[in-house]
This record gives sequence, C-alpha cells and structure tokens, in this order.
Amino acid sequence: MPETRIQSRNRAAILDAGLEVFSRYGFRGATLDQIAGEAGLSKPNLLYYFQSKEAIHRALLLQLMDAWLEPLRDIDPAGEPLDEMLDYVRRKLALSRDYPRESRLFANEILSGAPHIDDTLASTLRDLVDGAAALIADWVAEGRLAQVDPHHTIMSVWALTQHYADFDVQVRAVLDTDDPLRGAEAHLTKLFDRLLRPGA
Repeated sequence: MPETRIQSRNRAAILDAGLEVFSRYGFRGATLDQIAGEAGLSKPNLLYYFQSKEAIHRALLLQLMDAWLEPLRDIDPAGEPLDEMLDYVRRKLALSRDYPRESRLFANEILSGAPHIDDTLASTLRDLVDGAAALIADWVAEGRLAQVDPHHTIMSVWALTQHYADFDVQVRAVLDTDDPLRGAEAHLTKLFDRLLRPGA
C-alpha cells in the first residue's frame, strides 16, 4: 500500500532531521529523542517509520551513496577524456558545496569503520570504481590521458573535493572567509589539468 502524503512528509522530515543530528553529533552521539525533536515529531511517531537509530542512519547512507556516486556514473566513455575527468572534479566539488552535511555523515561513517555500509563499499562502490578505473586505464593506454594510476586518481579527486565539506571549519579558519570554496574550482581544474593532460 503506497504511503499517504502525510506519511511521505513525515518520513522525509525524519531523514532530514537525522541528517542534521548525525552530521552534528556523529552516530554514537545522536539519539532518537534528538532526531524526533528536530523533526517535530514524538518519539513513538518516529518509531512508526523507523524502528531504530540504525535504520535511519542506514537509510540516509544508502540514499547518500546513490547521489554521491552519480558523478562517477556520469563519466561518458565516448567523451573527451580530459574534459570528462575535469567535469568529474567539478561535479564532486559541487556536491561538497551543496551537500556538506551529507559529506560529513559519510565521512563519520568511514572513520567509524563503515559498520553500517561495509557491504555496500565492498560491492556497489568497488564495482563502480573498478569500472571507472578500467575506463581511465584505457584512456591512458591510448595516450589520451597522462600516465596516472586510475584508482589513485579517483581517490585523489575524492580527497581534494570532499575536504572542503568534511573539514569546513578548518578551511574557513585558515582562509578567514565565509566562502571556503571561492577559487577552489579554478584551482582544482588547473591542478587536475596539469596532472591528467597527455604529455604534461
């Protein structure tokens, strides 16, 4: 039986509240009472939709993983390799700008040893990364990208883009700015252009 509009709204409110609470306090520090309060619902009402804190957390992580991996899926094998890779960098940076809470939620899960999504990391994520790495390896072999390690190139993109969301407080303090991403896209585009351009 499909959800009613109110049920859909409440479920979305719980997930948004969970995202806020988990990204602020981490999984261990978050409580169902905090999430219910943030969502504007009673705890029994929250438990009607999700049976536990773990269920909310896993739902958020799986939803996030799908969105987080979309830029990697969008790399076009028929496209110009350097353009595709630079677009990938820009899309990943945009995710850090637009979804910082989601990025921190994922980072906290990984730092905790990925207890709620280790199965997904070892299957869905690894399969997708292996596929993208194989494509990059083909482009390298064809001389259309510089001689780089495909897997480490992908992880370098993650590190250099997600840092802006995961370490937002640090970046703001060091740069003394309210816009920590100002200039980041131009800098990272230039950096990866130099790394990946054939003959560079």
